[in-house]
Formats: sequence, structure tokens, C-alpha cells
Amino acid sequence: MNTNNALSSPREKQLLGMPIVLIWGYIAIAIFMTGDGIEQAFLSKYVVDLGFSASQASMLFTVYGLVVAVASWLSGVLAELLGPKRVMVAGFSLWIIFHICFLVFGLSKGNYGMMLTMYGIRGLGYPMFIYAFVVWIAYIAPKQRLASAMGWFWCMYSIGVGFFGTYIPSFTIPYIGFMGTLWMSIGWVLLGGFISLFLIRDDFSRYKKELNTGKEKFQELLKGVTLFFENRQIAKAVVVRVINQLSLFGLVVILPLVFTKEVGFSMSEWLRIWGAVYISTIFGNVIWGIIADRIGWIKQVKWFGCVGCAVTTVMFYYVPMAVGPNFWVALFIAVLFGITMSAFVPMSAVFPTLEPNHKGAAVSMHNLSAGLSNFIGPGIATLVLPYFGAVGVIWTYTVLYLFGAVVAHFLKVTEVNKKEENMTSARQEIFYK
Repeated sequence: MNTNNALSSPREKQLLGMPIVLIWGYIAIAIFMTGDGIEQAFLSKYVVDLGFSASQASMLFTVYGLVVAVASWLSGVLAELLGPKRVMVAGFSLWIIFHICFLVFGLSKGNYGMMLTMYGIRGLGYPMFIYAFVVWIAYIAPKQRLASAMGWFWCMYSIGVGFFGTYIPSFTIPYIGFMGTLWMSIGWVLLGGFISLFLIRDDFSRYKKELNTGKEKFQELLKGVTLFFENRQIAKAVVVRVINQLSLFGLVVILPLVFTKEVGFSMSEWLRIWGAVYISTIFGNVIWGIIADRIGWIKQVKWFGCVGCAVTTVMFYYVPMAVGPNFWVALFIAVLFGITMSAFVPMSAVFPTLEPNHKGAAVSMHNLSAGLSNFIGPGIATLVLPYFGAVGVIWTYTVLYLFGAVVAHFLKVTEVNKKEENMTSARQEIFYK
């Protein structure tokens, strides 16, 4: 079989850019991330309520982010070597085991050492599950629809971690408490895992050549590291992708305390405000993915992603501090923040496009970048917060976003040319083969 022709020809049925053959995988992502995201917007405050400092709470997220970064890098190459489904199964299994350990030996006993250890190791789980699926998408989706396919992935991610993952605890915490809500998350992760195991029928092996020898497998694994040094455009893309979600992962550490203790919102109000960030990204990820395939991936990332997030990150802090606990104003800012955050969605398509002969390794670099964002975002809060407060953290993120715009300006990606895309679009309506 000619792999290149298979990958470049849109022979798989699509729905607005989503590969239909993977539809159960997209659903599994949404359900899995619901369970993974349930503690996101309240865990830092709960840890502080248990008697730990804000810096200790931030450190918990920082250690978790470091493990996520490593697992994110490994997931891409492992998915290419072992197959995405095996890596996804390993991911949800690890998540469940160490989440239980985190609750039983860490939070329940107030043992900070066990909290750091178990929550950190649990960080292996979700990157292996979701980023292995990104490799699957990278091999199936035709190039001219790759940003759209990735947009659907991030849409499902946002539905899970942001919409259900944030709004469900706003209703369950008053009735079953923080711990009951954390135990409930296991059911969502288990359901998402089972869907990925039993309902995705696609055979990944038909998209790529087999690596038969141990040497070939080792070389492919090593490629996930060396690409950063071999391909300058990949290196630039890594910088932009790391900057992408810094404030998303960092603000969730500092803003629960700012909004509830300084501005005057209740915890339920804060959860609904933060949930609006992800609700806006649900639509933003799909719409920006389609727009990017038309106006250009890098142009969108530079202006609407980097510059846009620089502006909305500042607004997310200063506007509520200025007007007080006005729910609708804060909700409006949260929506703007989510819209600009989702403008980065083409970055998932940029990496495999920059290295088409090593898609798994390229996606690994993307995943590592995303994981580093998960680590560096809270890490900045941990380092800056004790000396310059929340406002110092905000301005650090803002300056980094502006720096990201400069790097993106010099990022060169060969996208599908307009003539080719217009010819393809003319043959396609909602479904196409």
C-alpha cells in the first residue's frame, strides 16, 4: 500500500473535518477528560483549606505538570510503536490506580509527601490517553483538513475538562463534598477508557510501516528527542506551543483564591466562571480550526492566539478586581479568554506537517510542549507568587505571550495551497470520501 497516497487522499468519511472512523475516540476523550478535569478548578483551594499554603498547593500542580510533560513526550512515539489503543488503555489504567492512591494515602490522611507522589504519578495517565489519540488523528486526517480534525479533538477535550469537568462539581460539592466529588471522577475515566478499548474499530497498522527490529524502534523513539535539534522550525513551534497554555494552567492555581478571597465570588460562582472559559473553547476549537485552514495557521496563532491571550490574560485579573463580584462581567471576560486560547488550535496540525515522515515523533514534540506548558504554567505561579503576588504572575504570562507572537512570526509552515484547498472544498460538503 502507498502510505503517502493513503494519507493525502481524503478517502475516509468526514464530518466537518472530523474522521468518522474515530468518532468513538472523540467521545471517549470528552468523557475521560470530564473525570480528569473534575478537580481542576477547586483542588488548589481544597488543599489550602486542609491547612497547606498556597505555594504548597501550587507545587502540587507543578510536580504534576512535570510528570505530564514527560508522559506527553512519550505518548506520541509509544503510540506509533505500540499502537494508540494500547497506549490509551495503559493511560486510563494508570490514572485510576494512582488517583485512588492519591485520595486514600494523600488527601484523606493530609500527608503532603504522598499527595505529591501519587498526584504526580497520576500525571502519567491523561497524556498517554489523549495524546496517543492525537497520533491516530495525525495519520488519518487529510492534510487540508488536519487543523479541523485537531479542532474537533480540542473541542471534545474542552467539553470534558471544561464544561462537564467544571460544572459538575459546582453542583456536587454542596451535596457530597470535595472528597465525594473526587471519588466520583473515577466513573467518568473508567467509562471513557472502556469506550476507547471496545468501540474504536479502526486498524492503526494500515496507516504506517512496521518497525520490525529493535534498532528501528529505538531510532524512532530517539527521533522524539532529536527533532528539536534537527529541525529549527520544530524548535520554534515548541516554544510557541509551550507558551500556548501557560495562563490556562497557571490561572487555575491563583484565580480560585483571588476570585473567592479578594474579589468576593463564591466557589460555585467561580467554578461557573471558569467553566465558561472551556464552553467558549468548545465552539472556538471547531470554528478556529476551520478558519485556520482558510486564513493560514500561523497568522491565526500569532495575532488571535499570542496577542489575543496577552490582552485577555490581563483583563481576566484587572477587570474583576476593578468592578468587584459582578458575575456577568467576569463571565464575559472568561469567554473572551477562552476564544483567544482556542485560536492556538492549528499548532496540533503544525507539528506533523513540519515532519511528515515522522508524524509520531513530531506529535511527541507537540505533546511534550503541551506537557511543559502544564508544568511551566503552575511553576511560574510557584516562583513568582511569593515575591510579586498574583499581579506579577499575570504580567509574566502576558510578556511571554507577546514573545510567542515574535517567535510565531518566524515560524514557516508549508500549508496546503489555496487552489488545492478550494478544489477539495468544491468536492466536499458536510460528508465526503
